[in-house]
Amino acid sequence: MCRLSEFLTHVMGLDLAVVEGCEMCFFETDGERTMQVNRMRDTLDCYTFTLVFQGELTLLHGNHRLTLHRGDMYIYTPGFALTILDASAEYRGACLIVEETLTFETPIVRNMIRAAYFPVVELREPKLTLSESEVSHLFSRMKEIDECMRSDHRFKWESQQLLYGLFVLDVLNFQERSIKNHRHSSRSEDIFISFIRLLPQHFVEHHSVGFYADQLYITPTYLSRVVKQTTGRTVMDYVNQMLVMEASWLLRLTDESIAQIAARLHFADQASFSKFFLRYRGQSPGAYRRSSSYPGGGAGR
Repeated sequence: MCRLSEFLTHVMGLDLAVVEGCEMCFFETDGERTMQVNRMRDTLDCYTFTLVFQGELTLLHGNHRLTLHRGDMYIYTPGFALTILDASAEYRGACLIVEETLTFETPIVRNMIRAAYFPVVELREPKLTLSESEVSHLFSRMKEIDECMRSDHRFKWESQQLLYGLFVLDVLNFQERSIKNHRHSSRSEDIFISFIRLLPQHFVEHHSVGFYADQLYITPTYLSRVVKQTTGRTVMDYVNQMLVMEASWLLRLTDESIAQIAARLHFADQASFSKFFLRYRGQSPGAYRRSSSYPGGGAGR
């Protein structure tokens, strides 16, 4: 996958000396600049938050066509294929891009990933529709992060983590409002939210639809139908993405062997774990680990 510094130099045309080692960036953008994303030949190893101030932006997120309007926030998660299809002449927006490794190293964000399936429960589309005050608030948070990155603050890295954590909490807060206002029957919504709350507690040990259905006292077929109708995704999509996220964290930031990680995540054996990881990440666990410069990343087991 493409690291942030590679994206900024090869795609956005910035000077390597300026962005080398960069883990987070903020910039305001227009249609012409946004179309440069299509130069990217690989998926991005970052979380990206794009606020739309005016105009329209149409993109392909994985296989899903998505049109963003004023007041929308698009949330890109690492590993998804992204193509910009069109940007209106008046399109203006702002982007905060954060490397996955920095997200894993930010304690409050790490906890929110586990507790609430960050970057948010995707209700059909990976976007939020925000009020003007919410857009203004999140843009202010982005600007705070940008000012911190440009400062000579003695504790700049720690400050960036704190500000990013606050930003994520604000996004989650607005997401909660979006979930509550979503137009589904209360019964379906209650089941879906209950499933999402169960997921971070049990996904390591339990990978089957049946387990979660049993916990909710409903049939696997009914749970599958509710999740599919509510989000357009399957129960296993959610379970597998949680497993991929956890596996990525363990490979990057621990010294556990791949066999140990496979056992910890309750795969039958290392081979089945490696096949699973390759399918969702496009790399073997060993290659993914070797690509990391963080603790645990150098142990190519």
